[in-house]
Amino acid sequence: MTTTMPTTSPAPGAADSVFPALEALLPLVQKPIQYVGGEVNAVATEWDEADVRWALMYPDAYEVGAPNQGVQILYEVLNEQPGVLCERTYAVWPDLEALMRQHGVPQFTVDAHRPVGAFDLLGLSFSTELGYTNMLTALDLAGIPLIATDRDESHPIVVAGGHAAFNPEPIADFLDAAVLGDGEEAVLQLTEVVREWKRSGRPDGRRGLLEAIARSGVAYVPSMYDVEYLPDGRIRRVVPAQSGIPWRVAKHTLMDLDEWPYPKAPLVPLAETVHERMSVEIFRGCTRGCRFCQAGMITRPVRERSKAGIAAMVDNGLAKTGYEEVGLLSLSSADHSEIAEVTTYLADCYEGSQTSLSLPSTRVDAFNIDLANELSRNGRRSGLTFAPEGGSERMRKVINKQVTEEDLIRTVATAYGAGWRQVKLYFMCGLPTETDEDVLQIARLAAEVIRVGREVSGRRDIRCTVSIGGFVPKPHTPFQWAAQLDHETTDARLAKLRDAIRTNREYGKSIGFRYHDGKPGIIEGLLSRGDRRVGRVILQAWREGARFDGWSEHFDFERWAAAAETALADEPVDLDWFTTREREHAEVLPWDHLDSGLDREWLWEDWQDALDEEGVEDCRWTPCFDCGVCDQMGTSIQVGPTDLGLPEIATRAAAGHSA
Repeated sequence: MTTTMPTTSPAPGAADSVFPALEALLPLVQKPIQYVGGEVNAVATEWDEADVRWALMYPDAYEVGAPNQGVQILYEVLNEQPGVLCERTYAVWPDLEALMRQHGVPQFTVDAHRPVGAFDLLGLSFSTELGYTNMLTALDLAGIPLIATDRDESHPIVVAGGHAAFNPEPIADFLDAAVLGDGEEAVLQLTEVVREWKRSGRPDGRRGLLEAIARSGVAYVPSMYDVEYLPDGRIRRVVPAQSGIPWRVAKHTLMDLDEWPYPKAPLVPLAETVHERMSVEIFRGCTRGCRFCQAGMITRPVRERSKAGIAAMVDNGLAKTGYEEVGLLSLSSADHSEIAEVTTYLADCYEGSQTSLSLPSTRVDAFNIDLANELSRNGRRSGLTFAPEGGSERMRKVINKQVTEEDLIRTVATAYGAGWRQVKLYFMCGLPTETDEDVLQIARLAAEVIRVGREVSGRRDIRCTVSIGGFVPKPHTPFQWAAQLDHETTDARLAKLRDAIRTNREYGKSIGFRYHDGKPGIIEGLLSRGDRRVGRVILQAWREGARFDGWSEHFDFERWAAAAETALADEPVDLDWFTTREREHAEVLPWDHLDSGLDREWLWEDWQDALDEEGVEDCRWTPCFDCGVCDQMGTSIQVGPTDLGLPEIATRAAAGHSA
């Protein structure tokens, strides 16, 4: 009985389905349906019809990964290409992992249950760094050596993407390449590099392929760069290991979203997932300038999909899926310049059907009651979510969240007055310069929300839920230099806030309070701003049993702290060095050689503005602030009004889309 999978991948052509062996294990595990595949709109391609084969992985459970837009888009883009095959794989739960090791079943795809080790490329989409240990589990189960330099020509090229790929250094030892930015064009370019290498007789083996990828600039290849350190542990420099390798690797930016209306046929999972809806991305990027928000910074500039493009995607997607809810997604959906026209049109289209519309959390200053009414026209009126982020006026200036308390109270008063009964407010704890008093202001603000809500509605059954997330400094943001708050102080502040809410006799029972302790944020901070030495910590934690670290029931802070102490014992750095230490301007950061388009000096100046509590406007509606993205990346902001009109409603209304 083996305890680990073999460290060689299947022989060429060994791509037969493992389902006969897997099927015998499924009655022994929880939620076996998540492993069987066969979803509506899944794609089946014959192995021998393809010359380049991709396995795409979202490194979390199927219920989280299956709805992921990024994976669904790339899955469809790749499968549309002649000679390309793409299948999906997800993290298996520990119960199935143990059985797979016991019975020699390798990591498999859900589409055709082929061994992941048989593919040419394994692409992993990381929206959070806490999925790194799940990657190691998948590699090990697939028979792919964990350390990239131990792989040979028979193993897949392991490629990371997603927001966490903007600092792939903590997992550099495990990766062959990392794609920065939008993936649609990048995966096609990577496919062509691999195809040409195979057609040319695989010159210089795996090393030759990695050199070709690095020289093309399509992806960052960590093994082609050397990192030198100073005696105190800081990085001295990161340099190409040979000539012809670019000194900096730039992100990909997809322009004209209307030319990329994906997914055209969204997958409909058979198992229950975290999002039971069809999603349409209505724009990409954000220039609001929230200083904590990595997603907003690295996805600049704003690129809106036209209102006609949105309508067509909604119509097509509903026809292909039968979903009853459409999510209009972006980083700040209510900021779309034509959102009012789009929502009114869609509400008219599907009025009287079972189809409802939804937006993710709405900015306080972008909310209006007309928009909310259109979204709930079919009678589904759930709670509203707003994200003030900072509890005090001062903190909102620090983080550049330009929302006043007056804005918030006016907005929630409008919502309660119009019949809403539930409002959720999202805040962060541990922000730079934050004090106990800043956090305690959240309790006062929530009480005022309830007071005003009762006043305008004339009712006492209204609710306000306060949800708190821990702040983690992220690369490519103005806060990339900031010290992270230690978990002990975070927990102490949250305890004071909880007590302040609970002891409010008049309003406390109407305020819900949800929060996580500070320990997971510290490990996320280690993985977020770490360098290549952190890879040893990840490997040590994984060997000690770390899995599904994004799930509170599986996360073990003590295991991670012990792993850091062991793995970094011979280094002048430790867990605190990577997390609670403030960086200086001149320090070389692990990701400085990776180009998000943002000018480093602009980020530093914005960090100084944060410390001075000075705000910066949204450059969509003001003169350019010289962040660097548009001029350095050859891109531009794309916003409406769009010339493309909306189709006549009659034909859609007749169809009803009431499936």
